[in-house]
Amino acid sequence: MSKNKKTALILLLVCVAIAVIPFFALSGKAEFGGSDDAGGTLVEKNDSSYKAWATPVLEKAIGGELPGEVESLLFCVQTGIGVGIMAFFLGRFVERKKLGKEDQEL
Repeated sequence: MSKNKKTALILLLVCVAIAVIPFFALSGKAEFGGSDDAGGTLVEKNDSSYKAWATPVLEKAIGGELPGEVESLLFCVQTGIGVGIMAFFLGRFVERKKLGKEDQEL
């Protein structure tokens, strides 16, 4: 096995370990929740008379809270759009660099 293959295999194993070890280390102790939930709980605990002064636009439009699946879908769509824009411009920079090298050779 070549040195590059060994390095790639070791890095792949490290990545898998980083992804899997927390599941076993925190099983039963950790609870999934977002920062919004933690912030709301903390505000309620410190000041029970606090009243929110703004509501999310989509919640106001549909008259209730969005299901978690829809929120996840919207987040993924937003992420996909951002990654697409970044990949487009990175591709443009790479092409510009390649074309610049070809012009210098001529």
